Amino acid sequence: MTATRTPSDQSTSKPPRRPGDRIFASTARGAGILILVILAGVTAFLLYEALPALTAPAEEIPGDEGLVSYIAPLLFGTLLSATIALVVATPLAVAIALFITHYAPRRMALWLGYVVDLLAAIPSIVYGFWGITWLAPKLLPFYRWLEENLGFIPLFAGPTSATGRTMFTVGVVLAIMILPIISAISREVFLQVPTLHKEAALALGATRWEMIKMAVIPYGKSGIIGGSMLGLGRALGETMAVAIILSVSGGITFNLISSGNPSTIAANVALEFPESTGIDVNTLIASGLALFLITLGVNMLARWIVNRRADFSGAN
Repeated sequence: MTATRTPSDQSTSKPPRRPGDRIFASTARGAGILILVILAGVTAFLLYEALPALTAPAEEIPGDEGLVSYIAPLLFGTLLSATIALVVATPLAVAIALFITHYAPRRMALWLGYVVDLLAAIPSIVYGFWGITWLAPKLLPFYRWLEENLGFIPLFAGPTSATGRTMFTVGVVLAIMILPIISAISREVFLQVPTLHKEAALALGATRWEMIKMAVIPYGKSGIIGGSMLGLGRALGETMAVAIILSVSGGITFNLISSGNPSTIAANVALEFPESTGIDVNTLIASGLALFLITLGVNMLARWIVNRRADFSGAN
């Protein structure tokens, strides 16, 4: 006599897993573990290769002032250029995403989305050549205006660069490079806003902009933050565009329109590594380790902000 299964037993029993499900689960788990292994390997390599520079006397480091004095201007230049890019690109990318999703006709939105996404396919060296040959000369009158009218602000104190190869030019080029990333992610998030939320706002008498302000932007804040942090990561690691445009002749300075600019870590490694030997190579790898830690910290901060907003929304 066979025992019959009660409904409670059927509800608690696990459904059978098909071979395809098991294979997919194992593959996904292996991919996740592989990423962690690769990340640990990169960290171990950077630490091992940077150790001689971390323990070397100050006079053996290029510049004869120690590792911190060598990396500090490069780290400052990296953060400054990425910050300019983020400040310029984020509002423009969000505005483009809102126009495509809520204002533009369907056909125009389709083609405009293609055009914006196409910017991500352009190689960085092309952006660098465009920035140095076309954008930099075009910005010179604007730089002179900034010096004449806003020269009391340290950011625009001058003297104005004669070539336009400044930190501000680099920031604008980087902003154009990261704009497709932020815009694409923001656009996809805005498209996921529940239709009932938008219709409810419009039914209460809100205008289209008020509906966007009350329903769309609050819903998409986590996506905007995530896209901005991805763009920031791209800006922090950009090499060729910065190496081509920036005229490096100074240390730490907030002056954005002068030629006395610090370089960035990635551009400095690309320019100096081919001719470096011995402790110089270890010094460059140590600067790469600093960039790696900064990028890791930025991504962890972004993940924490996104998760905190998700938890806060769920609690409400």
